[in-house]
Amino acid sequence: MNTIVLTLLYVPNIIFVSMRSTFFYLFAPCLLYCCAWMVPPQNATKWVLIHGGSLKVDGSTNVNKFSCEIVNYSKPDTLFLAKSNIGNNAITLKGMLTLDVLSFNCHNPMMTSDLRKTLKAKDYPYLHIRFQSLNKMPELTNKQEQIKGWVEIELAGITKQYEVAYTFYIDEQKTIRLIGNRMVTFSDFNLIPPRKLGGMIQAKDQLAVEFQLYLKSIN
Repeated sequence: MNTIVLTLLYVPNIIFVSMRSTFFYLFAPCLLYCCAWMVPPQNATKWVLIHGGSLKVDGSTNVNKFSCEIVNYSKPDTLFLAKSNIGNNAITLKGMLTLDVLSFNCHNPMMTSDLRKTLKAKDYPYLHIRFQSLNKMPELTNKQEQIKGWVEIELAGITKQYEVAYTFYIDEQKTIRLIGNRMVTFSDFNLIPPRKLGGMIQAKDQLAVEFQLYLKSIN
């Protein structure tokens, strides 16, 4: 009887330890990945976002063009800029934008509704842009400077990495202006372009994405 009692007490402990170990191995990489975006590089330059940022998506159908945007992005996110430790000329750029997909406005109620449905806004309400790197350090003058960089875009549960064409400059209010441009497709994120009237009007797969940020250095 004692042996049976000990076995019954011991087995649940094994199961508990096993479940705890499985949980750790499954979710620890995810936690490390998420935390990596929160840890700024050493000796980093810090830029805080100020009111007025925007994200614009331009597309077309077989009969006309459309433009949808999220305006006045004002979350106080911070970007961190530092020289890479890899030994090349790459610049580490860390930070993330989180945009509400339901904030998209196409200036046409039907198109706005169709886009939100296409982007699966109810299931995936946020679009994330995670900054990764630049190919050089911005000089930040009143002259526009073209720089390449890499970002991750997460939309409708799918994450893709893209090279982005940036424009940097400082405006008359001494605000850092960052403009990013990239062509993407609905199919990149396993999405089907919107269609109406039994397919007679159908959006094309390709989209031109542009985001504009207003930044202040806080070093």
